[in-house]
Amino acid sequence: MDYYALPIANLIEQLSKLPGIGRKTAQRLAFYVLEMESLEADKLANAITNAKEKIRFCSVCCNLTDDDPCYLCKNDSRDKSIICVVEGAKDVIAMERTREYKGLYHILHGVISPMDNVGPNDIKVKELLNRLGDGEVKEIILATNPTVEGEATALYLSKLIKPLGVKVTRIAHGIPVGGDLEYFDEVTLSKAIENRREL
Repeated sequence: MDYYALPIANLIEQLSKLPGIGRKTAQRLAFYVLEMESLEADKLANAITNAKEKIRFCSVCCNLTDDDPCYLCKNDSRDKSIICVVEGAKDVIAMERTREYKGLYHILHGVISPMDNVGPNDIKVKELLNRLGDGEVKEIILATNPTVEGEATALYLSKLIKPLGVKVTRIAHGIPVGGDLEYFDEVTLSKAIENRREL
Protein backbone atom coordinates (compact mmCIF):
# COMPACT_ATOMS: atom_id res chain seq x y z
CA MET A 1 0.00 0.00 0.00
CA ASP A 2 3.07 2.26 0.11
CA TYR A 3 2.59 2.92 -3.62
CA TYR A 4 -0.67 4.83 -3.10
CA ALA A 5 -1.44 8.22 -1.64
CA LEU A 6 -3.03 7.78 1.78
CA PRO A 7 -6.64 8.64 0.69
CA ILE A 8 -6.43 6.02 -2.10
CA ALA A 9 -4.94 3.44 0.25
CA ASN A 10 -7.75 4.09 2.75
CA LEU A 11 -10.40 3.76 0.04
CA ILE A 12 -8.90 0.45 -1.14
CA GLU A 13 -8.74 -0.82 2.43
CA GLN A 14 -12.39 0.04 3.11
CA LEU A 15 -13.61 -1.47 -0.18
CA SER A 16 -11.66 -4.68 0.47
CA LYS A 17 -13.68 -5.17 3.68
CA LEU A 18 -16.83 -5.73 1.59
CA PRO A 19 -17.86 -9.41 1.17
CA GLY A 20 -16.53 -11.00 -2.02
CA ILE A 21 -14.18 -8.09 -2.71
CA GLY A 22 -10.52 -9.05 -2.77
CA ARG A 23 -7.56 -6.70 -2.87
CA LYS A 24 -7.38 -6.45 -6.69
CA THR A 25 -11.11 -5.82 -7.06
CA ALA A 26 -10.91 -3.18 -4.31
CA GLN A 27 -8.11 -1.46 -6.24
CA ARG A 28 -10.16 -1.54 -9.48
CA LEU A 29 -13.21 -0.13 -7.68
CA ALA A 30 -11.16 2.58 -5.97
CA PHE A 31 -9.73 3.78 -9.27
CA TYR A 32 -13.17 3.58 -10.89
CA VAL A 33 -14.57 5.82 -8.13
CA LEU A 34 -11.67 8.27 -8.54
CA GLU A 35 -12.31 8.49 -12.29
CA MET A 36 -16.05 9.17 -11.79
CA GLU A 37 -17.47 12.65 -12.25
CA SER A 38 -17.59 14.42 -8.87
CA LEU A 39 -21.40 14.55 -9.04
CA GLU A 40 -21.60 10.77 -9.55
CA ALA A 41 -19.15 10.10 -6.70
CA ASP A 42 -21.25 12.37 -4.46
CA LYS A 43 -24.40 10.44 -5.45
CA LEU A 44 -22.70 7.15 -4.49
CA ALA A 45 -21.52 8.53 -1.15
CA ASN A 46 -24.96 10.03 -0.45
CA ALA A 47 -26.71 6.76 -1.34
CA ILE A 48 -24.54 4.88 1.18
CA THR A 49 -25.06 7.51 3.90
CA ASN A 50 -28.80 7.72 3.19
CA ALA A 51 -29.24 3.94 3.37
CA LYS A 52 -27.30 3.75 6.65
CA GLU A 53 -29.35 6.56 8.18
CA LYS A 54 -32.85 5.57 7.01
CA ILE A 55 -32.89 1.77 6.92
CA ARG A 56 -33.93 0.01 10.12
CA PHE A 57 -35.53 -3.26 11.21
CA CYS A 58 -39.26 -3.75 10.74
CA SER A 59 -40.78 -3.96 14.24
CA VAL A 60 -42.78 -7.04 13.17
CA CYS A 61 -40.62 -9.25 10.91
CA CYS A 62 -37.15 -7.67 11.35
CA ASN A 63 -36.81 -7.06 7.60
CA LEU A 64 -34.77 -4.06 6.45
CA THR A 65 -37.10 -1.14 5.75
CA ASP A 66 -37.44 2.62 5.72
CA ASP A 67 -41.14 2.37 6.67
CA ASP A 68 -42.27 0.58 9.83
CA PRO A 69 -43.93 -1.85 9.61
CA CYS A 70 -42.53 -2.93 6.24
CA TYR A 71 -44.64 -3.18 3.08
CA LEU A 72 -44.96 -6.99 3.42
CA CYS A 73 -46.26 -6.84 7.00
CA LYS A 74 -48.73 -4.07 6.03
CA ASN A 75 -50.07 -6.01 3.04
CA ASP A 76 -53.53 -7.28 4.04
CA SER A 77 -53.60 -9.80 1.18
CA ARG A 78 -50.74 -11.84 2.73
CA ASP A 79 -51.63 -15.04 4.62
CA LYS A 80 -51.00 -14.13 8.26
CA SER A 81 -51.25 -17.76 9.42
CA ILE A 82 -47.89 -18.72 7.86
CA ILE A 83 -44.44 -17.30 8.62
CA CYS A 84 -41.40 -18.23 6.54
CA VAL A 85 -38.23 -17.90 8.63
CA VAL A 86 -35.11 -16.93 6.66
CA GLU A 87 -31.52 -16.05 7.56
CA GLY A 88 -31.25 -12.65 5.88
CA ALA A 89 -33.14 -9.94 4.01
CA LYS A 90 -31.75 -11.16 0.66
CA ASP A 91 -33.57 -14.46 1.22
CA VAL A 92 -36.93 -12.65 1.30
CA ILE A 93 -36.22 -11.27 -2.18
CA ALA A 94 -35.33 -14.77 -3.42
CA MET A 95 -38.58 -16.20 -2.00
CA GLU A 96 -40.65 -13.36 -3.43
CA ARG A 97 -39.20 -13.95 -6.91
CA THR A 98 -40.84 -17.40 -6.93
CA ARG A 99 -44.30 -15.75 -6.72
CA GLU A 100 -45.46 -18.92 -4.94
CA TYR A 101 -45.27 -17.89 -1.29
CA LYS A 102 -48.07 -15.64 -0.03
CA GLY A 103 -47.46 -15.65 3.75
CA LEU A 104 -45.39 -13.46 6.03
CA TYR A 105 -41.66 -13.59 6.83
CA HIS A 106 -39.35 -13.44 9.78
CA ILE A 107 -35.69 -12.52 9.25
CA LEU A 108 -33.22 -13.95 11.79
CA HIS A 109 -30.23 -11.86 10.64
CA GLY A 110 -27.88 -14.79 11.05
CA VAL A 111 -27.72 -18.39 12.24
CA ILE A 112 -26.58 -20.09 15.39
CA SER A 113 -22.84 -20.70 15.04
CA PRO A 114 -20.87 -21.59 18.18
CA MET A 115 -17.63 -21.43 16.16
CA ASP A 116 -18.33 -17.74 15.48
CA ASN A 117 -19.68 -17.07 18.99
CA VAL A 118 -23.21 -16.56 17.64
CA GLY A 119 -25.88 -17.92 19.93
CA PRO A 120 -29.71 -17.76 19.90
CA ASN A 121 -29.61 -14.40 21.72
CA ASP A 122 -27.51 -12.90 18.90
CA ILE A 123 -30.17 -13.46 16.23
CA LYS A 124 -33.88 -12.54 16.11
CA VAL A 125 -35.28 -15.66 17.86
CA LYS A 126 -37.04 -13.85 20.72
CA GLU A 127 -38.81 -11.58 18.22
CA LEU A 128 -40.08 -14.66 16.32
CA LEU A 129 -41.42 -16.28 19.49
CA ASN A 130 -43.20 -13.03 20.41
CA ARG A 131 -45.13 -13.26 17.13
CA LEU A 132 -46.57 -16.66 18.05
CA GLY A 133 -48.39 -15.55 21.20
CA ASP A 134 -51.77 -14.57 19.72
CA GLY A 135 -52.57 -17.96 18.11
CA GLU A 136 -53.00 -16.50 14.60
CA VAL A 137 -49.89 -18.26 13.23
CA LYS A 138 -50.59 -21.91 12.31
CA GLU A 139 -47.37 -22.82 10.46
CA ILE A 140 -43.71 -21.85 10.54
CA ILE A 141 -41.66 -22.69 7.44
CA LEU A 142 -37.97 -22.92 8.29
CA ALA A 143 -36.07 -21.76 5.20
CA THR A 144 -32.54 -21.48 6.58
CA ASN A 145 -29.71 -22.53 4.26
CA PRO A 146 -28.72 -26.22 4.10
CA THR A 147 -25.44 -25.61 5.94
CA VAL A 148 -24.42 -27.08 9.29
CA GLU A 149 -25.32 -23.77 10.96
CA GLY A 150 -28.59 -23.44 9.03
CA GLU A 151 -29.63 -26.98 9.96
CA ALA A 152 -28.68 -26.45 13.63
CA THR A 153 -30.71 -23.22 13.71
CA ALA A 154 -33.72 -24.93 12.11
CA LEU A 155 -33.55 -27.79 14.63
CA TYR A 156 -33.24 -25.36 17.54
CA LEU A 157 -36.24 -23.31 16.35
CA SER A 158 -38.28 -26.45 15.75
CA LYS A 159 -37.71 -27.60 19.34
CA LEU A 160 -38.80 -24.17 20.64
CA ILE A 161 -41.87 -23.78 18.44
CA LYS A 162 -43.47 -27.26 18.32
CA PRO A 163 -44.49 -27.22 22.03
CA LEU A 164 -46.46 -24.02 21.28
CA GLY A 165 -48.83 -26.03 19.06
CA VAL A 166 -47.62 -24.44 15.82
CA LYS A 167 -46.88 -26.69 12.82
CA VAL A 168 -43.18 -26.53 11.87
CA THR A 169 -42.05 -27.43 8.33
CA ARG A 170 -38.67 -27.30 6.61
CA ILE A 171 -38.09 -26.39 2.95
CA ALA A 172 -36.91 -29.36 0.90
CA HIS A 173 -33.26 -29.60 -0.11
CA GLY A 174 -31.75 -31.67 -2.85
CA ILE A 175 -31.16 -31.70 -6.57
CA PRO A 176 -32.11 -28.61 -8.56
CA VAL A 177 -34.30 -28.95 -11.65
CA GLY A 178 -32.13 -29.65 -14.68
CA GLY A 179 -29.20 -30.96 -12.63
CA ASP A 180 -27.10 -34.07 -13.43
CA LEU A 181 -26.68 -36.63 -10.64
CA GLU A 182 -23.03 -37.25 -11.42
CA TYR A 183 -22.10 -33.66 -10.47
CA PHE A 184 -23.66 -33.56 -6.98
CA ASP A 185 -21.91 -34.21 -3.70
CA GLU A 186 -23.00 -36.90 -1.24
CA VAL A 187 -24.79 -34.47 1.10
CA THR A 188 -26.95 -33.05 -1.71
CA LEU A 189 -27.81 -36.55 -2.94
CA SER A 190 -28.61 -37.83 0.55
CA LYS A 191 -30.90 -34.82 1.14
CA ALA A 192 -32.63 -35.50 -2.19
CA ILE A 193 -33.24 -39.14 -1.19
CA GLU A 194 -34.38 -38.13 2.30
CA ASN A 195 -36.86 -35.60 0.87
CA ARG A 196 -38.25 -37.87 -1.87
CA ARG A 197 -42.02 -37.90 -2.47
CA GLU A 198 -44.50 -40.24 -4.04
CA LEU A 199 -45.63 -39.56 -7.60
